[in-house]
Amino acid sequence: MKRILVVDDEVQICTMLTHMLEQEGYAVQVAENGEEGLDFVRRFAFDLVITDMIMPVKDGLKFIMELVRDYPDLKILAVSGGGAIKAERYLTMAGFLGDNIATLEKPFKREVLLELVEKLIAPE
Repeated sequence: MKRILVVDDEVQICTMLTHMLEQEGYAVQVAENGEEGLDFVRRFAFDLVITDMIMPVKDGLKFIMELVRDYPDLKILAVSGGGAIKAERYLTMAGFLGDNIATLEKPFKREVLLELVEKLIAPE
């Protein structure tokens, strides 16, 4: 069973993603910010990390930078609905951080998310 870590400070987003992914047979763990997400990645193996970009404590950009540095083979899906700057700017910055990173703008369709997840964690 593939393991996915969902990192988002919005409870509703975490709940929605958990239900969607568990229905597809994935094991899901949830963290509410990048700091907590890093703790999980250090302790457990994940096939994919789905992270929001705008969060308290440690934002998605810092979180992704640390993941790329310490876990270069880990697949990452960065999602954002924007904030002080438009979502595509956050996502563009995230996409430049590594080859294992995909981006998705909120709101997104279930099918689009699941297709990206499958593509990211499919065996090569």
